[in-house]
Amino acid sequence: MLLDMKQWKHVFKLDPDRELSDDQLDRLCLSGTDAILVGGSSGVTYDNTVDLLARIRRYEVPCVLEVSNQDAIVPGYDLFFIPIVLNARDPQWIVGHHHQALREYGAILDWQQVMTEGYIMLNGESTAALITEADTQLDTKDVEAYVRMADRLFHCSIVYLEYSGVFGDMNIVSRARDLLHHSRLFYGGGIDGPDKAREAAKAAHTVVVGNVVYEQFEQALATVEAVKTI
Repeated sequence: MLLDMKQWKHVFKLDPDRELSDDQLDRLCLSGTDAILVGGSSGVTYDNTVDLLARIRRYEVPCVLEVSNQDAIVPGYDLFFIPIVLNARDPQWIVGHHHQALREYGAILDWQQVMTEGYIMLNGESTAALITEADTQLDTKDVEAYVRMADRLFHCSIVYLEYSGVFGDMNIVSRARDLLHHSRLFYGGGIDGPDKAREAAKAAHTVVVGNVVYEQFEQALATVEAVKTI
């Protein structure tokens, strides 16, 4: 199934390593969100990734795997997002893990299902930033340079500004969106309800709602309508 990701405004990000009841998953998948993105920074295994896929597959909502662990690559997802952490100090998160994965799976990949994400980590306290050893002490010019790198040099399908756990600077997010010519701007971080979702939707092309699903479920659901009205 080929999907038009450029139409997506709202995405729920679900972590295979966190608990979600069947009723909650039912309400998320039928909420009107444009897609479910499956991924996490730690504790992601083949078993919990395939289990979550099987549960989501009961619904028609597009289901995407964000590949952060080579051992947890599960066939059957509609798309596979490959993160390249542009500001990682550890080169394994820029080319290293990708090289190893392509040694193993490169010959059998359906490249129409693969999309690259140019990640820019902007919260130094987040698990993802710590794991990738990301340099998060960036000013606006630094962020702009990474955005241009992802868009113009690497032709990434997605530029992902990740504040993970805190709400970011929407002026920076909006500026990043305006610089893009090819890529779609995803924003994630600190969206704890409809108000912040609405604000983020004005700055980015696509809003990713994650942690609040597990912390304030009803607030998470309310973000869908808030984003779709922008």
